[in-house]
Amino acid sequence: MKSSIYFLLVSFFFLNTVFSQTIPKSYSNIHRNNDGALYLTVRGKQFIANVPKSPLSIAQLSGKPKGTESGLSFDFQMPDFEGIMYYGFINYQDKFPQPVYFHSAAKIKNGKATINIRKKLSGKYDMIHWEEKGFGTLGYRIADAHGKLLYEGRVSFEGTGPFKVIPTVIQGPFVSLLTDHSVTIWFETSLPAEAQIELNGKTYSSSHPDTHHEIHIDHLRPATKYSYSLSVGKIRQTYSFKTAPKPGSRLPFVFGYASDSRGGNGGGERNFFGPNFYMTKKILALAAQKDVAFFQFTGDLVSGYELDKNEMNVQYSNWKKAVEPFAHYFPVIAGMGNHEALIYSFTDEKNRWYSIDRFPYDEQSAEATFAENFVNPTNGPESEDGAYYDPDPNTIDFPSYKENVFYYTYDNVAVVVMNSNYWYAPSLKRHPETSGNLHGYIMDQQLKWVKKTLRKLQNDPTIDHIFVTEHTPFFPNGGHVKDDMWYNGSNEPRAIVAGKPVKQGIIERRDQLLQLIVNETPKVVAILTGDEHNYCRTQIGPDTPIYPENYTHPKIHLTRTVWQINNGAAGAPYYAQEKTPWSDFTHGFTTQNALVLFYVQGKKVKMIVYNPDTLNLVDELQLR
Repeated sequence: MKSSIYFLLVSFFFLNTVFSQTIPKSYSNIHRNNDGALYLTVRGKQFIANVPKSPLSIAQLSGKPKGTESGLSFDFQMPDFEGIMYYGFINYQDKFPQPVYFHSAAKIKNGKATINIRKKLSGKYDMIHWEEKGFGTLGYRIADAHGKLLYEGRVSFEGTGPFKVIPTVIQGPFVSLLTDHSVTIWFETSLPAEAQIELNGKTYSSSHPDTHHEIHIDHLRPATKYSYSLSVGKIRQTYSFKTAPKPGSRLPFVFGYASDSRGGNGGGERNFFGPNFYMTKKILALAAQKDVAFFQFTGDLVSGYELDKNEMNVQYSNWKKAVEPFAHYFPVIAGMGNHEALIYSFTDEKNRWYSIDRFPYDEQSAEATFAENFVNPTNGPESEDGAYYDPDPNTIDFPSYKENVFYYTYDNVAVVVMNSNYWYAPSLKRHPETSGNLHGYIMDQQLKWVKKTLRKLQNDPTIDHIFVTEHTPFFPNGGHVKDDMWYNGSNEPRAIVAGKPVKQGIIERRDQLLQLIVNETPKVVAILTGDEHNYCRTQIGPDTPIYPENYTHPKIHLTRTVWQINNGAAGAPYYAQEKTPWSDFTHGFTTQNALVLFYVQGKKVKMIVYNPDTLNLVDELQLR
């Protein structure tokens, strides 16, 4: 897709970046050769880190738009790129403003395209009145020569000929960190710009011209709807949000849950370079129609498993575009899954794949990249540094938990967001030589934080209901029985640090979490999971068989019942049900797409599940 010269430049940059990085001591058998290249040693042989092939970036796919005498020109910096550019105006007077695509598209030839606004989008097609106002915003989609959708962007302009590109809000605004008295509105602009939020007669401004903006607004009233307007230059957008009730008010509200919106099958928007754009949008649209207070989305937002951070950012951008029309109004809170992986990979002589979390951890890890793309609470643990297995207390040997492990509250509900794919080494189960963390394994420092947080929330008189969420099921039912927190009943899999396995195996660690969640924290209503691309609910209680035959390690006795609500049905390719010891305790299994809604009314909680595509009822249950 790109010229050979461009590929050489990308490869040169990538290799030089690799050469300059210190290898964390938590890994094993990873070194540098005399040329500085990163390599893995297996059975006495060296395998150089794979180089990403022609990675894409937001800077490229945005096309670096420029004004012309009659409209806009785009240069995708890829001379060999051929494709199609769909385009149309965005009317910010609409409640959910989105591009309304024009009846014809622009061809991308030799990496370039043009749009004649004055000729094609005037008169009866000028539905934003740019001819009268002298400015407007155009949305566009980029597809390659095979029709695969790659990127959704937008560009604001001024003038009626010649035209000039002006700073554009390219992501957001998003409502985040919502409390009973405050909110953070955040967004991205195409160029460094100043921005203002007008709310309740006051103006809140960016601290300085920038492309990433987070505007915190405090001293608001509880349970109050506020209209807010975002202005960047001449372009003004107006939305609203409602603050949370005062903690412990016990007012009725509903919130939504889903996971696994990564690219699916069926063509078109179902695989929009990262997310299943179609189904993600359908789920959020139905959630908005049901007037949710917030939406929790735990993992596998995008297809991921990328070698290049720029390409991961494109995928996240596409996911945020899918949820954006609705996230103007209520928080959509994202957690990490295994497909959020950003990795180094190595391939041996038998084409076997070895992979680890990228480093340096503060810039290139999956965790750091996730944190850069979202605005989440920062009340989680620091990292796994300081654990008994930390190879060096004087160096940073693990990525940060910042914004990927956290908790938040809304009225009388608390949601604890865990990361069951932290420091994830995708090949560890098959090839432990690299060290790294296992899919589904919660490491010690995170476990300590979970214990401390659950105890705090259990003792909080304003909290009646706690929901714990992580991407991987405690009890898989279809698609991931071979791993998650079960591994076909084997306790042997576990994290490996600096070549040494940690003390507890995966089932032992699962039991430690169950002890905290089920036995020690009565306020926990349910565990919300995904990973398996289906919907089902599993009863976890004293009568549920949770061990394999001939299990020799200590067993726990569950003293009450909670539900595992698995909703990995947000658009990823489906998994059918498999036989497990707890199959008789699993109900409602379906491969339909699903939106889970929790209706909270004081001390009562009811779950209702819909198919967002057909709107039919999938399941319902009185949880409390």
